Amino acid sequence: MPEPNTTLELTVNGETRIVSFPTHHTLLEVLREQLRLTGTKHGCELGECGACTVLVNGRPVLSCLLLAAQLSDSDIQTVEGLQEGNELHPLQAAMADLNAAQCGYCTPGIVMASMALLQEEPAPSRSQIGEALAGNLCRCTGYLKIVQAVETAAARLRGEEAPYPTETLHGSTPPTSDAS
Repeated sequence: MPEPNTTLELTVNGETRIVSFPTHHTLLEVLREQLRLTGTKHGCELGECGACTVLVNGRPVLSCLLLAAQLSDSDIQTVEGLQEGNELHPLQAAMADLNAAQCGYCTPGIVMASMALLQEEPAPSRSQIGEALAGNLCRCTGYLKIVQAVETAAARLRGEEAPYPTETLHGSTPPTSDAS
């Protein structure tokens, strides 16, 4: 006997989508398999790594633990919904500028958890950033560049200069030779 399907209108990244899926599927499965939004990553699927973090009604959630069938009246935002056209969101740009991602697998979840923080707190302290990212594991970095990227994005979103010198963003400039 075939498994029962649920058909819902889901609002994902500001767009209403009609989706049909097995009733027991998680939001993670629906995003990746039905909607082909693969920025949200399969990690532990136990709610321990944060790789699948998305925003539901502006709050960070672990999409591997949430049934999609519960979300008919919710606003869902994934990492794909952050950029406008070809313009990266300032948080995405800061992550790239500071080389805050290494393998990049955890990056979408970290970006989405950071987005939730920046929407609530435009000038977060390092302690607040650490708390917001406590549920996101990264096996490649020491987290410093990630924290710096969130600080940089926060400053840019407030219309301020990034708190780090150009050398931090792009490396030092090579010395010039005086060939006189």
